Amino acid sequence: MPRQIEADNRTGPRYLTSLIVQAEWDREDGAHVVAEGTTENVGPEGALVHLQRELPDVGSRVQLSVLGEEGRKLKVITEVLRLERNAAHPLAALQLLDATDEWRGLVWEPAAPRAREQPVELDEEVEEEDEVEH
Repeated sequence: MPRQIEADNRTGPRYLTSLIVQAEWDREDGAHVVAEGTTENVGPEGALVHLQRELPDVGSRVQLSVLGEEGRKLKVITEVLRLERNAAHPLAALQLLDATDEWRGLVWEPAAPRAREQPVELDEEVEEEDEVEH
């Protein structure tokens, strides 16, 4: 039986993070849509975004602003790769078309899980017991 191997075109790991975003796009009927939402995860070249009301069409351009505590953190142009039309939690997968270096430095890298800086210290009694046994 032949094995089927799927290539993963991702350019790096995705990190679970909930960042507040604002998405803007134009619908086919010419209406301009501004929607707020949150990220589900971020990768080095895009994000999976939860938008509460309306989703853009696949292939359309979306101007995505990542909002920080002091206002807009970063504004990028993205393209919609795919949609998940779950009525309770609609998602849009967005791929960056510009500002990838800024995205990596301001959004993706800070979202990376942090390793513990302090090693776990063993209780002194446990250390003493180990020394007695060996």
